[in-house]
Amino acid sequence: MTAIYKHRLFWPIVALLTLIVVNAVARPQFIKITMRDGELYGPLISILRESAPLMLVALGMTIVIATRGIDLSVGATMAVSGAVALTIIDGSDDPGNVGTVLIACVVAVLVSLVLGAWNGFLVSVVGIQPIIATLVLMLAGRGVALLITGGFITTVNSEPFAFIASGYLFALPFAFLIGLVAIIVLSLVERRTALGVLTEAVGINPEASRLAGVRSRSIIWGAYMVSGMLAGIAGLIYASNIKAADANAAGVFIELYAILAVVLGGTSLNGGKFSIAGTVVGVLIIQTLESTILFLGVSSAQSPVFFAVVVVIVVIVQSSRLRDGLAALSTRLRSRSEADEKVEVA
Repeated sequence: MTAIYKHRLFWPIVALLTLIVVNAVARPQFIKITMRDGELYGPLISILRESAPLMLVALGMTIVIATRGIDLSVGATMAVSGAVALTIIDGSDDPGNVGTVLIACVVAVLVSLVLGAWNGFLVSVVGIQPIIATLVLMLAGRGVALLITGGFITTVNSEPFAFIASGYLFALPFAFLIGLVAIIVLSLVERRTALGVLTEAVGINPEASRLAGVRSRSIIWGAYMVSGMLAGIAGLIYASNIKAADANAAGVFIELYAILAVVLGGTSLNGGKFSIAGTVVGVLIIQTLESTILFLGVSSAQSPVFFAVVVVIVVIVQSSRLRDGLAALSTRLRSRSEADEKVEVA
């Protein structure tokens, strides 16, 4: 029981289950899932679908943070990805052609991969601090997206492209399946190969890992490329959802929510040990909390404050120092109670 209590995923899972229970009590339809035309619908299904962009970004952020880095440019990368895809589709003769949409998506993801490689180059080769290196693209990326779209919001009417965010496959939202595939692939690569151990080694002590023969530069570079690619895919889902490329709104503050999801999942910002499962739970906590805030009728202007208060409570509960203090207090009270019992017996 003690081992379960001390597991890094214990409190995040407790927080997620608490949110689900609270919502289920307040509105029983929250846990109701219905099948219509072979497709699943319900609040829980909506949370899974809507969490896909944040899930992808947070997964990439997890790997970057594991290397002692940070990627503040993921929101801008999302904006560039959506701008590239929508510009290609809008400029084609047949926006509804599946081939055109596939080409646009591939080009957008490749551009995002290049942006991630640029961040990795600045961090691993040039030696710039990650927060500064990615801040450059965070500021310039949206300007690039605006240049691509000509400063306007580009809209398209393409059923194949809209399918990315709103379509269903095997009764589940296609966007959720994209996130699920990313989780599985990343878990297999990081936990079933030596790459995960090497990533943690680089995060714990980059210099020692380099002296031990680990190609820390390549691992760090690759982490930023993965983050850029996943952010690009997230940008496609976001653009597909609104059927437009909005450089000013795409991915706004998503880097902060992604970092929060990683931390809620038990990954340290100091690098080293990381948890993909924890990040998944962290994303679901954030998305469920957003659904709760909407249900409570909190205005958009006040929701960040409400969100921050709840998150602070969750983080404090997860604090190892708090848990150790409570354990010490419990032990002290137990010892005092036993001493009083002995005195009474005597």
